[in-house]
Amino acid sequence: MDVLVIAATPGELDWVGGAETLVVGIGPVEAAACTAAHLAVHRPDAILHVGIAGARAASGLAIGTIVLGTESTYSDVNAAAPVVRTALPEPALLERVALLLPAAQRLPIATSARVGGGDRAVEAMEGFGVLRAAALAGIPAVELRAISNVVEEEDRAKWDFAAGLLAVAAAGRSVLAGL
Repeated sequence: MDVLVIAATPGELDWVGGAETLVVGIGPVEAAACTAAHLAVHRPDAILHVGIAGARAASGLAIGTIVLGTESTYSDVNAAAPVVRTALPEPALLERVALLLPAAQRLPIATSARVGGGDRAVEAMEGFGVLRAAALAGIPAVELRAISNVVEEEDRAKWDFAAGLLAVAAAGRSVLAGL
């Protein structure tokens, strides 16, 4: 299977070997634009969107926990007009990845351009953009995140990016080996 692995930053992709990768930048707009531009030219069989994420303290999710997104909700949108706020992973791909990562939590993931802007237990900054662009292109996609911080912790020196990145790498390797 030809899998495109997408992340916001190069550091979230350091572990990838043998698969095509795409760095889309930080935030939902950059993620959507870069993913859509890439998919206009390249047609992978599937997309594995990976990265670190924050968890609300009340969620009880530990640093390093792997989360598979059951949906991605764009939390920054608050319009009276009907707008698309939710992007879903492709169900069959989500099930295949979940079988490869049986300890992973399956939860909705909020997408927000600012820390604390999410309306779910887990939040990140690019998921909705990547999943929405993939859906519009007709390419199966799934979001895989590792918890690196507690959203409410304002002191970023206390965030554990290294643990999150290690967890993403281990989970990502398992997924690519199994797909």
